[in-house]
Amino acid sequence: MKKLALILMIVLPAALFAQDKFITRNGHVDIYSHTVAEDIRANNDKVTATIVPSTGKMVFSIPVRSFEFPKALMQRHFNQKNFMSSKKYPKIKFKGFISNPTDVKWDTDGTYKVNVTGDLTIRDVTKKITETGTLIITGDKIIAHTKFTVKMIGDYGVGKPKSKKKKDNVADDIEVNYKGIYHVKK
Repeated sequence: MKKLALILMIVLPAALFAQDKFITRNGHVDIYSHTVAEDIRANNDKVTATIVPSTGKMVFSIPVRSFEFPKALMQRHFNQKNFMSSKKYPKIKFKGFISNPTDVKWDTDGTYKVNVTGDLTIRDVTKKITETGTLIITGDKIIAHTKFTVKMIGDYGVGKPKSKKKKDNVADDIEVNYKGIYHVKK
């Protein structure tokens, strides 16, 4: 009986991770860009994302209008037609895979470096990206973290203001910092 209990304690967590997907509905992303005029920061706590350990599949959805800026004018400009056009393109999406899933011991607590490859879609423009991240497995949850840069101007249909005076108020690149705490969903 003790052997059976020991075997179940070892096998059951592995079986759970192999069968399930992990989900968060309140992942956090913050963005940052530096311009001549001022530094621009925004936060969004409405990121929905899933990780499927058995396949390494990852999916993210970020509602654009949920970014909160320290100044109302920044938020209004961010959502306008000439930048994110959030009414027409309400979500930023990512669909991809952990390209080194065998490096992660899904049933063992620890910190694992991962490589992620997939399609990032902003304003209906999709680009293949490859980034690195960290997964921390602890008990029945996964904490994911990554930090990378997105080239917004040109790559994703975002343009600079036409006014020479305002042209330097928009950075070409935006630094993205993501953290999500995922729980098992059966």
